[in-house]
Amino acid sequence: MKKNGYFYIVLITLVATLGGLLFGYDTAVISGAEGSIQAYFIDNLGLSSLVHGITVSSALIGCVIGGFASGFFSSKFGRKYSLVLAGGLFLMSALGSAYPEFLFFTKDNPTVALLITFNIYRIIGGIGVGLASAVAPMYIGEMAPAHIRGTLVSLNQFAIIFGMLVVYFVNYGIASGQTLEWINDIGWRYMFLSEAVPALLFMTLLFTVPETPRYLVSKNKDEKAMSVLSKIYETTMAKATLYEIKESFDKNNAKAKLFSFGKKIVVIGILLSVFQQFVGINVALYYAPRIFESMGAGKDASMFQTIIMGLVNVVFTLIAIFTVDKFGRKPLLIIGSIGMTIGMFGVAGMAYSNIIGVGTLIFIIIYTASFMMSWGPVVWVLIAEIFPNKIRGQAVAIAVAAQWAANYFVSSTYPAMMEVSGGVTYSIYGIVSLISAIFIWKFVPETKGRSLEELEQILVNSRKEKIQSLKTKVS
Repeated sequence: MKKNGYFYIVLITLVATLGGLLFGYDTAVISGAEGSIQAYFIDNLGLSSLVHGITVSSALIGCVIGGFASGFFSSKFGRKYSLVLAGGLFLMSALGSAYPEFLFFTKDNPTVALLITFNIYRIIGGIGVGLASAVAPMYIGEMAPAHIRGTLVSLNQFAIIFGMLVVYFVNYGIASGQTLEWINDIGWRYMFLSEAVPALLFMTLLFTVPETPRYLVSKNKDEKAMSVLSKIYETTMAKATLYEIKESFDKNNAKAKLFSFGKKIVVIGILLSVFQQFVGINVALYYAPRIFESMGAGKDASMFQTIIMGLVNVVFTLIAIFTVDKFGRKPLLIIGSIGMTIGMFGVAGMAYSNIIGVGTLIFIIIYTASFMMSWGPVVWVLIAEIFPNKIRGQAVAIAVAAQWAANYFVSSTYPAMMEVSGGVTYSIYGIVSLISAIFIWKFVPETKGRSLEELEQILVNSRKEKIQSLKTKVS
């Protein structure tokens, strides 16, 4: 790399990770507002806990849509302008969620139609999250040199968690010292509106960064790709990297069908995404204040405990950032799965015994810390790097859409499951955490330290060997 190449790639990464920050901000802002949303809409309209769960999780419907759409937008318009679109959706959602009565409704007169409108604005923000969650790590992964790719893509997860932590502080600052009546009437609106600031900043800064060399090559814009690579590498290395990228696209045409490299790698990507959600992480993130209130904490205290959890998440995400390129992806994921299993079974045991207090908080922290040092950042790293260049856009889109569909399922069913049994609910998440460790051990390849094109070639060779082996058996 050039002397200033590292500085250049870090600056670009920081801009892209604002998409991750908004991802975290948008998905976690509901944690401070969900009680007020229940009071303002659900209780006033006499609706069920299922409708409450769907409303809290409605943004996730948009996340699924955005995840699926990311393949089209990132391939048609590029990684950069897909992120610009995501920023615009974040801004629209922030304004609309804060004041859904705009134009068509009267303030302080909640109706079913207004609730639907609120959910539409949340879904719009979710589409932005779905786009950003797929395209931001893809953008960073395609820009980053192999030896620091894991670290740089992990920064996106750090930004997600930092965004959550920021909104925990914002929500706490808005709610602190205020009456519950004020929060339920006005405070929750300020919480949603606050997202407009980082959304505007994200959109503005994106116009200062380049498109990725791999996307430019896919569109036969080799000179522009070389210009970007030359800012990162010395001339010889830049030319070699461009040649390697062109070779990847030139073989068997620039485009390929989804399963051109076999079904296994696509299935692994989907299962990584599904496991990341089925372990129950977003239950802890979305419903954190409610969980702490059920442990006996007051409204302000529950918000403060949520901030503590957010700080723990940041610290353990940093551990992943500093170790993912040193120890590899698989060891971190397996260790994290074991920690999550211990944490969730601990929470389940407390729930079975009707014990609330510090012990429950400790087990929740063990669980979330284990996730943040492993499944949080590392899954995004793997999704950004395991798919070959020619199918990356569509494969990432499917994997991310599956992730958000799983997220929606877990988050929307949590309130109803808790009405049946908290112990059973947390035990299920603990069992899935254990199964996730076995899945990583048996099926997921290690990708540390290899270029995207090297990983693709390994996959191609493996597939050729498998086909040859089958032919030998038949003959």
